[in-house]
Amino acid sequence: MSRIAQRFEQLKAQGRTALIPFVTAGDPGPATTAPLMHAMVEAGADIIELGVPFSDPMADGPVIQRATERALAQGVRLADVLEMVRAFRERDSETPVVLMGYLNPIEIMGYAAFAERAQAAGVDGALIVDVPPEEGHELVTTLKAQGLDLVYLLAPTSTDDRIKRIGGVASGFVYYVSVKGVTGAANLDTADVAEHLARIRSAVELPVGVGFGIRDAETAARVAEVADAVIVGSAIVGRIEALAETPERIPETVAAFLAELRTAIDGAR
Repeated sequence: MSRIAQRFEQLKAQGRTALIPFVTAGDPGPATTAPLMHAMVEAGADIIELGVPFSDPMADGPVIQRATERALAQGVRLADVLEMVRAFRERDSETPVVLMGYLNPIEIMGYAAFAERAQAAGVDGALIVDVPPEEGHELVTTLKAQGLDLVYLLAPTSTDDRIKRIGGVASGFVYYVSVKGVTGAANLDTADVAEHLARIRSAVELPVGVGFGIRDAETAARVAEVADAVIVGSAIVGRIEALAETPERIPETVAAFLAELRTAIDGAR
C-alpha cells in the first residue's frame, strides 16, 4: 500500500478529511521549498502537492502561472524539484508528496529515469495534467512499476464513460475540478459539487479530492462535508507571491493560513 493510500485509510478511520496544499516548487526561490513543506505539515497538511515549473501551465490561472515564472527565473527544473523532495525526506518519511505538472519535462528526462529518480527521492505520485488515460499507458506502467500513484483530474463535464475509464487507471486518489476554468477560479457551488461526487463515487473506488476555487476556511469547511480531501492552491500561492521579497516570512504565514483551514475542515465533520 502506498503512502497516499495509507494516509487516506488513517484519515477515514479517524473520520477526518484530508487537507492537501499546493505550492510551486522553487517559488520564490529554491531554498524556500523544503522549509515551507515542513511548515505546512506542522500546520496540518496531510498530503503535499508540489508543482513542477513549466513554461506553458495550461490548467493554471494567473496566480500559479506567475509562481511558475518566478521559479523558472531561478533556474528550477524537474531534477531540482526531485532534490527538494529528497531534502524534505531527510526529516519527514511519512507525509505523501504528489508532483503536479505537465508531460514535457518528464519526456525530456525519460519515463523510466523520471520514475526511478522520483521514487528514490521519496515522491509518492504524480498528477500529469496533459496526459489523458487513452494516451498514458506507457507512463502509467512505468510509474506503477516504481510504486508511484498516478492521480487523474475529473471535471464537471466528465462523462460517465470518462469517469469509469479514469477509475480504471488512477491510483492514490482522483482530483475533482470543482469549477469550469483554471486554478483560482471562483463561484464554487458546493451543492453542485456534492451531486458530481455522488456520480463519481458510483464508478470510482478511490478517495476523491476537490480543488479549484477553495479560497478560505468557510469554503474549505463546506467542501470538507462532502469530499475526502480539500485541495487548496491559488489561495496559498497568492500569499507566497505577496511575500516574494521577504521569503523568510513565507513558511510562518502559509502555516497560519493552513491552520485556519485545518480547524475549519475538522469542525465540518
